[in-house]
Amino acid sequence: MRDIIIIAHNLRSCHNVGSLLRTAEGLGVTKVILSGYTPHPAHANDRRLPHEAAKITNQIHKTALGAEDMVKWDYHKDILPVIAKLQSEGWTVAAVEQSEVSKDLPDYHPPQKIVLLMGREVEGVEQEVLDACDLTLEIPMLGKKESYNVVQAAAMALYHCRFTV
Repeated sequence: MRDIIIIAHNLRSCHNVGSLLRTAEGLGVTKVILSGYTPHPAHANDRRLPHEAAKITNQIHKTALGAEDMVKWDYHKDILPVIAKLQSEGWTVAAVEQSEVSKDLPDYHPPQKIVLLMGREVEGVEQEVLDACDLTLEIPMLGKKESYNVVQAAAMALYHCRFTV
């Protein structure tokens, strides 16, 4: 079975984070990495004020429904060293983003160790982060809208990577 890590970088919505954790758990993701200003559940050695961490954890729980306790996750403020470490361990890091150099997701055959990086809900993945990734994958849009919700995009990319032979 393919190993998949998902990175949620600079997401703003607690509900998106909870839904992403639930989706990741359902699709057997190895680990979820939350980074930047992405909200994250309370954890040991949490530096946030206890009431702030509890409030965010409760908001994430509304959509995670316990998945935050079932899927392995980490939080890192700075994502660039994390990307470099994963690459040094043999992981291919793919940003899921629209760009002029992106590959269409349906045409992509993922390697055994793949990291899918999801970025900001409106602005997308920052150029500095895109430059650190090995490639960019794009989910074709067939309608008139220009983008998917970050969790729906993650679900499509995760499903593709999980079940593509």
